[in-house]
Order: sequence, then C-alpha cells, then structure tokens
Amino acid sequence: MPPREAAPPRLVVAAPSSGSGKTTVATGLMAAFTRAGLTVSPHKVGPDYIDPGYHALATGRPGRNLDAYLCGTERIAPLFLHGARGADLAVVEGVMGMFDGAAGQGELASTAQVAKLLRAPVVLVVDASSQSRSVAALVHGFAAWDPQVRLGGVILNKVASDRHEELLRDALDEAGVPVLGVLRREGRLHTPARHLGLVPVAERRTDAVEAVDALADRVRRGCDLEALLALARGAGELTDEPWSPQGPADALGGPPPVIAVAGGPAFTFAYAEHTELLAGAGAEVVAFDPLRDETLPEGTAGLVVGGGFPEVYAPELSANAPLREAVARLAATGAPVAAECAGLLYLARELDGAPMCGVLDASARMGERLTLGYREAVALSDNVLAAAGTRLRGHEFHRTVTEPGAGPDPAWGLTGPQRRVEGFVRGGVHASYLHVHWAAEPSIAARFVGAALRARRHDAPR
Repeated sequence: MPPREAAPPRLVVAAPSSGSGKTTVATGLMAAFTRAGLTVSPHKVGPDYIDPGYHALATGRPGRNLDAYLCGTERIAPLFLHGARGADLAVVEGVMGMFDGAAGQGELASTAQVAKLLRAPVVLVVDASSQSRSVAALVHGFAAWDPQVRLGGVILNKVASDRHEELLRDALDEAGVPVLGVLRREGRLHTPARHLGLVPVAERRTDAVEAVDALADRVRRGCDLEALLALARGAGELTDEPWSPQGPADALGGPPPVIAVAGGPAFTFAYAEHTELLAGAGAEVVAFDPLRDETLPEGTAGLVVGGGFPEVYAPELSANAPLREAVARLAATGAPVAAECAGLLYLARELDGAPMCGVLDASARMGERLTLGYREAVALSDNVLAAAGTRLRGHEFHRTVTEPGAGPDPAWGLTGPQRRVEGFVRGGVHASYLHVHWAAEPSIAARFVGAALRARRHDAPR
C-alpha cells in the first residue's frame, strides 16, 4: 500500500464578525497564491454554497464545505484531506464570527472548532475602520479566548491612511500579534448581492473573473504572502484517513444508470461530494441546464435538482415547456427524483404564477421573510433517499414558501424548536426545502442509484 499523502500547509481565515472582509481576503489569498504557481485547495466553513463558487474560480479546483453540524466533527479532517489531495496549500474561509456556530450548541460548527480539528493556524481579518488602538484589545480577546486556537496573525481591512496604519501597527505590536497584511479602503471592488447573499459566479462569470483578478492583485500588494505561507507550513500533522466517496454499488447489473444533475445559473447550490458519491455508487453523472436544454440527458434514470435561484429565472424556466414536460414524464415513471429547495420549487405547479413542472400538487411564491438555520430531521417514510426513521441534520435557506408546505406523505419531520412536517414524498419523488450533506450519510447516494437501477429494469422492454 502506498504511503498516505501528507496534509498540505493550511490557513483558516476568520473574523470577529460577519462583514469584516473574510470572503474578500480568503478569495484574494486563494487567487494570489494560485497565480504565484501554487496548487491551492479552497474550503469554506459552514453550509454556504455561494462563496465556494468564487473560491473555485480563484483556484481552478472545486470549492468544498467543512460543516461540523451537518457532517459531524469526526468527518471534518477526512473531508478536508479528500478535497486537498495534491494541493500545495489549503485556504479555509470561516463563517460568521470566529467563535459563532450552531445556535445553542457551544462551539459546534464554528470556525474556531474547525481550525482546531484541522490543527490549522488562524489569520484574523479585522475591519479597522473607526478604530485605532482599540484594535489591540479586540485581537487580544480573540487570541486569549480559546488557548487551543492558534491565532497566527492579523490582516487589517478598510485601513484609511498611512497614519491610520501606523497607529494600528503600533497597537498590535504592543499586543504581540503580527500584522500579516493591510488592505486599504477601495470602493471600486464590488460583488453584487441580493436576498440570499452574493450573486453566484454562474450568473456573472465575466464580471466575477475580473473581480477575482482584482482581489488577487489587491491581496498580493497588501499582504505578506511569504509570511502567510510560512505560517501555513507550521500547521500540525493530521493522522486521519481521507474520506472516500466510493460506496457499495447495487448488484442489479447492466451499464451505469445515468443520473441527470441540474445546473446552470438557476441551480447553483451543490456540494461537490454529492456527484462524487453518485459516481462512487456506480452512476454516470451528467449535468444539464434547465434554462437551456430542452431534453433530459439521454438515458436518464434518475434526476437531482438542487438549490439555487429559480425565483429569479421563473419566466425562463417556465418558457422551457419541453423540459418541464420531460421532467414530469420521468417522475410519472417512478424513477427517483431528488429535489432540494430550488428543486422543490421547480417541481411545483407554479412559481410566482409561472407554470413549473407540475409534479407536486403545490404552488410556490416569494415570501416576506428569510427562513435560515440548522435543522434536525427524521425520515417519516421509506423513500428514494432514506429509510423510515433515518435521522439527519440539514439546513434551511430560502425566502420562498410553498402552499401547502407538506404533502400527504411528508419528506421529513423536523424536531426541536422547528418541530413540523415538511416536504413531499410521492412515488420516486423526494422534494424538500432541507439541504442535506450526503457525506454525512453516504448510503443516500447508494440508495438513490439503486432506485434508478430498479426503475430502469422495470421500464426495460420485455
């Protein structure tokens, strides 16, 4: 057996709070190190789907999530090692404030916890606007709060002038914390946002490329890349085995079933591990774009429609009647269909008045408030993703509502403070608002591929 590949040097980019500039700095560092000739592995703490798209653009590798709530603390290092294979450096962007995680769960799913699980040094991005010497007290507090978290230095963001920088550096010198970068206020860099955060890369690729290039240049000019790389090389050793997407394949025989996975600008929310798990379970995974393609991929035996922004593209999705009809025909055969959040909306009768696929007896519309947070769920019946009684953790992130919110056979029973039934199970269809990370329960992919094989065998000509 060949020796296991050592974990690459790594950094965790954290901040005292959201809005401090983590995404700017992390994406800029990824791009700057990539342009310097390093192979950079990009990672994001938490359930975010949008930032990893910018990370992928910066590095040329899939952006991957590290979520200790969804996947369990024991899988963080293995998932990291899987994603970071062959990399010279890994950069991990944190979530919210450094010590913020799942509400009421202590440090669970926080940036600090992930840094400890990865034995990685932390670089704290501080919004330095409207403060000078007080920055030392702030940084000292973050450095001292948890002795197991190694705060390796600070990058100061939104610094106003040379004099402002001098005051900040003097204060942090007294505190004994290295300043590894200084970024000045720059109004020209702007990444557009809307109701669920940044606009995904797939919707603005040309502008996104230019923005990432500008971030790379800005970080290269403002940060000490050599010192940051030296800090990353001081990360601790990881002894875990890398996670593997290879799972048991169904024994029905025949060629691999084609699993169609929706993509394009309307369906951008996806974890890289899902397609890897489907392939590992024996499927041929084929991407398609519901905005552009009028047919499902040839031989489709199962369909996955993940999250995204169908509400932005409702007229265009509705206008593609041939594909909507193809999806409805596939679902009518009993083939497995997994629809998550945006996929749920696409399978409904209508979305904001625009006809959709009509697979589900439900209508969808934009709502007045954001539904956001971690959830605990139990499968209420046997379905193409899970056996009845299976318990999983998931995440909700949407501003739309469906009427009704659940079918006669709901997909999930949510427990805890959010106790309710949710989603739809109908034949081979599983549709829900709940985002689930399949790496937490790899049997999901094997079960789905097995259902596709059985449906294909049932429909085969006799």
